Amino acid sequence: MTLPAPPMPPRATTRWERLAAWGVADAARSRVLAWLAPLFVTMLAAALRLTNLAHPHEIMFDETYYVKDAWSLWNLGYEGKWGEGADAELPRGDDSAMQTAGSYVVHPPLGKWIIGIGMALMGPGSSAGWRLTTAILGSLSVLVLYLVALHLTRSRVFATIAGGLLAIDGLGIVMSRIALLDGVLTFFVLLGFLFVLLDRDRSLPLLDERITALRRSDADDAPVQLIGPVLWSRPWLVAAGAALGAASAVKWSGLYALAVFGLYAVVTDALARRRAGVPLWPTDAVLRQGPVSFVLMVGPAMLAYLLSWTGWLITAGGYGRGVDAHPLVALWKYHESMYGFHIGLSSAHAYASPAWQWPLLLRPTAMWVGSDPTGCGIDHCIAVISSVPNPLIWYGGVAAAVYLLYRFVRGLIERRPLGPTYTVALVGLIATYVPWLLVPNRTIFQFYTVVMVPFLILALAVALRELAGRRSDPLHRRTAGQRTVAVYLVVVVLVSAFFYPVWTGMSVPYPFWLIHNWLPGWI
Repeated sequence: MTLPAPPMPPRATTRWERLAAWGVADAARSRVLAWLAPLFVTMLAAALRLTNLAHPHEIMFDETYYVKDAWSLWNLGYEGKWGEGADAELPRGDDSAMQTAGSYVVHPPLGKWIIGIGMALMGPGSSAGWRLTTAILGSLSVLVLYLVALHLTRSRVFATIAGGLLAIDGLGIVMSRIALLDGVLTFFVLLGFLFVLLDRDRSLPLLDERITALRRSDADDAPVQLIGPVLWSRPWLVAAGAALGAASAVKWSGLYALAVFGLYAVVTDALARRRAGVPLWPTDAVLRQGPVSFVLMVGPAMLAYLLSWTGWLITAGGYGRGVDAHPLVALWKYHESMYGFHIGLSSAHAYASPAWQWPLLLRPTAMWVGSDPTGCGIDHCIAVISSVPNPLIWYGGVAAAVYLLYRFVRGLIERRPLGPTYTVALVGLIATYVPWLLVPNRTIFQFYTVVMVPFLILALAVALRELAGRRSDPLHRRTAGQRTVAVYLVVVVLVSAFFYPVWTGMSVPYPFWLIHNWLPGWI
């Protein structure tokens, strides 16, 4: 008679792991956490972005362009010129300086239409109205990042960490509290990114299923097995194209994301065909599925972009509208002029920061400086809104991106390619950072990096997950790693609380403001 094997001793767990298990061991608790965690980080983001949103009640920095353009779009259908004194009159609700002559603008209209929604709801003199939609989309970006991180890590803990870090990051907060285009751009780029990931998860199993079916076909169909099927039913790819087309209709830099994420879809499709044993997988993915994916993604993107110009197309007063009898030809000529402006933009600016400086965080932008010298109750007070991010989140994200790049290169050398958890953040950074390195002489600013921040945080969340340890690691390794992560997160929260006054324009003592300037270029 064989004696039964002795029972295995229970595996030791850390407090972190017991807390995480509490949320998944019980089905009811799991369902609660499934909506409670994303709701918490989204509401936290909304609270930090919407509180005292009307301050300052004046046009700050480049709001001078987009607030007036937004209001003229809602009234004229196109961006109109404004007379002298408009910046002072508009906060009083006086839009008499708006003219019917078309104004030459160099960004597509969608972001300004979106800014105009809040103005239409609350009136042209409401500074909260100018910024309402950017604050809402900034809060929803936190939710989208949570979903992306959950999709990649399959961990609510680290998805919550990722969403929470974006919720309390200074650059995300500042760019959600100002009527500029970059926060709106970030939302659509991140949304398109999520849709690309959802398409990958839907299409790859479908591809395997179709290839298996081909291999089970009759012998007469054997030559077909050299190639895989062409997938037309990819609704998430269509949605990604529409979202990235909307991003491009906010700022042309959205085109970079459309191109990079489109290439990513082709590469993942090619690798899936190789794993499935398709002999001609490179040409199969590029020459057969590639054109189909292009149509499914670029077609909706072009439609979304063109629809954003509807007001300009159906009216007669927009700048350049009358250069040709055919509206689409006139629009094309206008775009040629816009392109010439962008490639030739090179002028001195006190807050200009070339892209090579961005990882070092050398020159954030001062969006607004108040003029109330005693606003905090004592002499020598100052109120500032600076686009400096939380330094621990920023530098931690940069370090995490470098770590993931190292892991990726090492995996290629050792012929052990990494899974998407370790590579997807790098794809996002290629789309949102690398193109700016190609225009070293153009006048650009550090706050453009708000589109990069979600991908830096995604890289950081993956790196923190590695630091926290796997269940297969020794108990002491996991305990030490998880304590390190917990301490880091606590310090990050404290740093955000420390910087919050200079992200929201609170009046503070001048020495208090000075200790926030950790580098000379932060002043």
